[in-house]
Amino acid sequence: MNPLLIDFPEEFTTERLVIRMPKPGDGQAVFEAIIASIKELEPWMPFAQNEQSAQDVELNIREAYIKFLKREDLRLLVFLKESGELVASTGLHRIDWSVPKFEIGYWIDSRFSGKGLMTEAVSGITDFAFRELRAKRVEIRCDVKNKKSRAIPERLGYSLEGTLKNDDWSVDKSELRDTCIYAKTR
Repeated sequence: MNPLLIDFPEEFTTERLVIRMPKPGDGQAVFEAIIASIKELEPWMPFAQNEQSAQDVELNIREAYIKFLKREDLRLLVFLKESGELVASTGLHRIDWSVPKFEIGYWIDSRFSGKGLMTEAVSGITDFAFRELRAKRVEIRCDVKNKKSRAIPERLGYSLEGTLKNDDWSVDKSELRDTCIYAKTR
């Protein structure tokens, strides 16, 4: 089946969160979250290695919006239900619609970390992938040294299927790193 013909919600909720596709105009909020969290993002996220403007981030959001509509990549933004504040950027990536399988990636605005919000969002996205997208496999890949990122799939009952040795360079290119692969299957 052609993924463009697959209908599914562009927004869903969890207990405290609204999770939705990115829309034109979201760039400013994402930019502010990046600026507020840059020190926490730099060790792990390639995009945090280069200085970005609000315009750069808005362009990236608009590209993500188009990819979402084309079903090529499903970026999702996470907002607090109560206040509407942006909490995190996440999504379903490395999509293979023929299986179907997805990889969840995520980062949180550090002003909201430590409250279980990212765990709640990833749990909601996992459920969404299995329920709405009929996923057979959902993965989370992360650097073996990123303990906060690893804690999320471990809390949610994902299985650690393996560790890829010398899988990728650290984002600053100073050393080779190992990658943990967690998964849930149905």
